[in-house]
Amino acid sequence: MGENVIKGEDYYLLKDLRFKIEGDEEGFSLCFWVYLMKSTTFSATLISQVDIGGNAPFLALNEKKILMLFPFISLHKEAPDPGKSAPLTELQHASMDTEFPLESWIHVGCRVSTDSVQLHIDGEIVAEKPVSSSFCKGSMSNSRTKITLVGSNMQGYVHDAKILPLNLSIKDHYHKDPPLLLSIDTSSASEIEEDSDGVWSIVGGKASCRRIFSLDVVLLNAFGQPVNKEVEITAALLYADNGILVEKTSDGEAPLLTSYDGIEFPTYDRPSKLLNGRASFKLKISQLSSKCDNRLFCIRFEVPKLVGFPFLEVLSYPIRCISRTRTIRTFSVPFKRTPASIHPTNGSQSCGFDDGSLKIHHNTVLEAKPSPSSKRVRLEQEKISAMEQLDGECSPHPLTANKAEGTFAKGLDGTHENTEDADVSPADYESKGVRNVALKNSGKSVSDLTIFKYCLGGLADRSHLLKEIVTSFSDEEILEFAHQVSIYTGCSHHRFQIMTAKRLIEEGRNAWNLISQNNPHVHWDCAVFEIEEQFKKISCCSTRPLSHQDFELLRRIAGCRDFLAQENFEKLWCWLYPVAFTLSSDWINKTWRSTSPKWIEGFITKEEAEYSLQGPRGLQEPGTFVLRFPTSRNWPHPDAGSLIVTYVGSDYTLHHRQDRENSLSLLQI
Repeated sequence: MGENVIKGEDYYLLKDLRFKIEGDEEGFSLCFWVYLMKSTTFSATLISQVDIGGNAPFLALNEKKILMLFPFISLHKEAPDPGKSAPLTELQHASMDTEFPLESWIHVGCRVSTDSVQLHIDGEIVAEKPVSSSFCKGSMSNSRTKITLVGSNMQGYVHDAKILPLNLSIKDHYHKDPPLLLSIDTSSASEIEEDSDGVWSIVGGKASCRRIFSLDVVLLNAFGQPVNKEVEITAALLYADNGILVEKTSDGEAPLLTSYDGIEFPTYDRPSKLLNGRASFKLKISQLSSKCDNRLFCIRFEVPKLVGFPFLEVLSYPIRCISRTRTIRTFSVPFKRTPASIHPTNGSQSCGFDDGSLKIHHNTVLEAKPSPSSKRVRLEQEKISAMEQLDGECSPHPLTANKAEGTFAKGLDGTHENTEDADVSPADYESKGVRNVALKNSGKSVSDLTIFKYCLGGLADRSHLLKEIVTSFSDEEILEFAHQVSIYTGCSHHRFQIMTAKRLIEEGRNAWNLISQNNPHVHWDCAVFEIEEQFKKISCCSTRPLSHQDFELLRRIAGCRDFLAQENFEKLWCWLYPVAFTLSSDWINKTWRSTSPKWIEGFITKEEAEYSLQGPRGLQEPGTFVLRFPTSRNWPHPDAGSLIVTYVGSDYTLHHRQDRENSLSLLQI
């Protein structure tokens, strides 16, 4: 039975790879399977060779993701000097001609002899470098030399790493024990429609409406062959944009259900067993995209006893869960703001505005959305309070407590609302006075069409609209616009992003002028100083400088290499400004300043956060967590600048939770 299960100890982190090579050996072969994550930053060393004098690269990837094998310290005259650092391209090496694949299992063989080094990929020689031998058989200096091959902190996993004598075949090792991975067999899918944008459409919602759809998950080896193991597979519904578990419905139903003999169960209660390498799922989705800000979902399949290994989990295509009553309609008359016309469309669809008319294309979901919850209301008050406290170095914000009180603390009928879990129909909207609010404010400067353009548009559309609005309207009119957007989107977080727009745009423009000095491009190394100064000013924190890791993430967000253009800076600014503004709040500023313990790790990606929670044999203990700012949340996204906690749950799975109220309580403990 032991041979028919997946053993977690067969897979470990690259950083845990370690082999000692005796100095009197005339050669060896290092063979291993490696799985590298896409979040890796290049260039990077995979394996170092370490002696008493220091360390030097043995296997590395350059900035173009080309794998390079270097001569060995104790055998070759051309070996890199452990005491000196030099660019990888200036060292003698053997390298493959093509880019190294990421997030797939690749077999690597390194054959080191006295006169050459050979690089093998998937059992075949891809590069060879002749070298001069420095080995003297029987020499005392050789016998005293011990070299240790050590894996780096690069985000990757290793399987079946071995040191072989030169007389054994690397190709035999390649065929002997290939690693495993999960995959979705899309040919088995049923009751799933694929839209033109590649998104799956699945009918879900209430019990009387949702349909069963089928998917098969297969366990394969690295050669693509099915493997039969005694393994259970679980399924979970996530948000496609951030990987967070989708919450239960307003009726308390699990978002993803499985059907057995006509009875529905939450998928976490009924895992599916592999049979001949295949697990079949009959699933239903109870949550609708329209009830979740029109966000897309995806399904994660994983082995529950081996959570944390990315190759033993697989995500489906993005899913748009629609109601069975979906209709496709085109509105060709001028779009007027009435309760009957506030049904939101899916945010991923295109909306055209021509001659004052709104055309909604493809998959209009006639589902109304709840009003902002009291949780969000209270937390927006926290943000306004933080904005009002800014003075001196932190640049005061022109919002007043009186405005905040009327805008943030009350519902449409003047009372606090808690409709987070309510199933609201169009009639509910009318009863809450949306029509009256719209009529009462019909004389304000920002038009109804602009409000609906903003509500239905994507991030780029919203950013463009806000840049026009802040230059044309007063602060009071912008505040009213923010209030209306919050009503019609059902999300009060939009209000904060709109009200910070003028300051964000003005300070961003001033910062770019300081950095660029009227030049179209600025070298990144010249820009980082002013970027950090702006960050310290906005965050009101000068005691914790940004690290090299922080700047590397900012560079990736900006999408630049050595030179920064204004377009790159604006991308960076739209992410950095909300983060810095969040850090200016008293309740989190102290947390950011603390470095012992370091409560907030810094600017890291989701993948880096997950990697930091890995131990030598899987995940760390339940309760271990990392606080981070999501890299996918740029202004004017309603959650730009928010904190996410990535943690190990009691079920030994990774969770990503974005709950502003709970996060606040956590940080105050």
